[in-house]
Amino acid sequence: MTQVTRDSLYRRHRFPAEVIAHAVWLYIRFPLSLRMVEDLLAARGIIVSHQTVRFWVEKFGRHFANDIRRRSAGKLGDKWYLDEVVISIGGTKHWLWRAVDQDGFVLDVLVQSRRNAKAAKRLMRKLMKGQRHSPRVMITDKLRSYGAAKRDIMPGVEHRSHKGLNNRAENSHQPTRRRERIMKGFKSARHLQRFVSIHDPVANLFHIPRHEISSDHHRELRTEAMELWNQIARLQTT
Repeated sequence: MTQVTRDSLYRRHRFPAEVIAHAVWLYIRFPLSLRMVEDLLAARGIIVSHQTVRFWVEKFGRHFANDIRRRSAGKLGDKWYLDEVVISIGGTKHWLWRAVDQDGFVLDVLVQSRRNAKAAKRLMRKLMKGQRHSPRVMITDKLRSYGAAKRDIMPGVEHRSHKGLNNRAENSHQPTRRRERIMKGFKSARHLQRFVSIHDPVANLFHIPRHEISSDHHRELRTEAMELWNQIARLQTT
């Protein structure tokens, strides 16, 4: 009979590691509410409250995301697309700054209260620290703050500023927008930062660029992603 070996990460938790990891995976991987995950688990005979699912996501989701981030550090693309989008929290505007590479993988994300050169510099410094290298080229929209920040942070990098070239970064905000609607808004800037810091790395793990790959290869990559997820979640079968 197959059994799941309990890792020390799950110590003092009543539910098996497999159940906890599956609940976290459901919530992060798909645009589901906490109550939807509660119902999906209940359909399998697993009775757990949505508050418990929220706790699992915040605790274990952060751990999984940090592990994914460490594994991918310095290994993503050298063509960076930067963009910012406004998100209203409690009637106050905040700016969600995000950078993705040429394959659509999220490099980093930062919630800030301003949309200026200082905010752009903070994002670029965070990117340089996390990716451990500068990009070959940086692509942004027409916001002048990017150019001013780039001259100070990475002056030797090619900068292409054009609205039509930045669709990749703009499209990367869509999953957050969907979640914003499902959650009926974010509670605070800290809540938003915590949310995207957990969700974006996991989305990277399961992001499979579809250009020029066959259906069989796509399935192989998806299987590899699930196997890696099981490693990160410390699920071992014997």
